[in-house]
Amino acid sequence: MQRGSNRLSVHRDEEMKQELQGLIRSGHPTRVEEWHDPEPAADDDPEVTTGPVPSPGATGQAEALRFEFARHLGRTTFPAGRSAVLRVLHERHAPDRLIALAEELPAQETFRNVQEVVSALGLRPEA
Repeated sequence: MQRGSNRLSVHRDEEMKQELQGLIRSGHPTRVEEWHDPEPAADDDPEVTTGPVPSPGATGQAEALRFEFARHLGRTTFPAGRSAVLRVLHERHAPDRLIALAEELPAQETFRNVQEVVSALGLRPEA
């Protein structure tokens, strides 16, 4: 038996899990009454997992760009050439800005990982 400072009982935990299951599975509110829906994110909230693709000229954006490429390419894509990278980005519905950046990659080069893709674009992570 787990003992802790939980204010809710095991039964209430299960009720809350059941209430949230529809929202988690569907990705959108599942209630008729609006007051049951969770409050939307504010304009000044930080972007956690999604957001616009950073421009390559911005300082400190190499890591963010590498993250965006890694999020859409994954590990199984590599080793790959430019055409394979573009194909995977199209298949996984990557943002147009990311595809446009990938089109600037050298056609003859083979990339072993996402870092080599970002480096081929002329971006280096800040030390």
